[in-house]
Amino acid sequence: MDNDSLITFFVLSGINETKSQRFAIFSVTLLCYCVILLVNISLIVTITLDKNLHEPMYILLCTFCMNGLYGTTGFYPKFLWDLLSPVHVIPYAGCLVQALVMYSFACSDLSILAVMAYDRYLAICRPLQYHAIMSKQKLFHLVCFSWLTPFCIMAVNIFLTSRLQLCSSYIRRLFCVNWIIVQLACSSAETTINSIIAYITIIIYVFHGFFIIGSYMHLIKTCVHSVENRAKFMQTCVPHLTSLITFLVTILFDVMNMRFGSKGLPQTLQNFLAIEFLLIPPIMNPIIYGFKLTKIRNKIRGFIYLKIK
Repeated sequence: MDNDSLITFFVLSGINETKSQRFAIFSVTLLCYCVILLVNISLIVTITLDKNLHEPMYILLCTFCMNGLYGTTGFYPKFLWDLLSPVHVIPYAGCLVQALVMYSFACSDLSILAVMAYDRYLAICRPLQYHAIMSKQKLFHLVCFSWLTPFCIMAVNIFLTSRLQLCSSYIRRLFCVNWIIVQLACSSAETTINSIIAYITIIIYVFHGFFIIGSYMHLIKTCVHSVENRAKFMQTCVPHLTSLITFLVTILFDVMNMRFGSKGLPQTLQNFLAIEFLLIPPIMNPIIYGFKLTKIRNKIRGFIYLKIK
């Protein structure tokens, strides 16, 4: 590829604005990453070890947490290293891999939320058919869909990017972003197919969003006239809605920041907007589910009680 002779590494210049506070930022970032690891691994271990939690809803939650670990591992170790390093570079191939991880993680989150919405729709609106429809085999297929499909779609985007001849190696971000790399292409004519595939990808996941909204509208309509269904909705669907809103808000900020530009904003604020989806959802989601879902809350309480005793 032409790129191999022209660009061998990228400079992540977005981190330059943090030089004066790098040790403070390193400490806070390390603390956040440790919290992310703790809360997600705790929930995964709790669900894995307790056979009473081997139900579709909890297995999907376990998948959700595993995806959070996958995405954050693609960012935090490299960022922590950069904070302690005088140079902030990443190899060309490493940059493409990081971009693949970041956005396959984000797309997988939305896919998993869509599967969760479908699961809740079946559990509340079609309870008699729930176990027949949501079999172990179908659950396995849905989990594979929520992981492999986003990975393959983003892999196509990254492959198209790898074919471009680039004229700059400077990325004004804390991590590699596919669309930013595309903008470094020497000729805008070469990026047409990249733009088409990128917008098709956006449309696919916008439809995921519409599916989730449609599912919850139907759920709300079903639950209005039943006290029992309202209790189920508050217990199991509110955490899903909270996760969805958190995810959509953080992604919306990042997309608007990236696509429409933010030249008037300080680089530090741009950096924060860029990493929100790697900070807030991976911490908030396990905490929300841990506190809200009774079985998990009781299991964690019992574990803490045994440790104290």
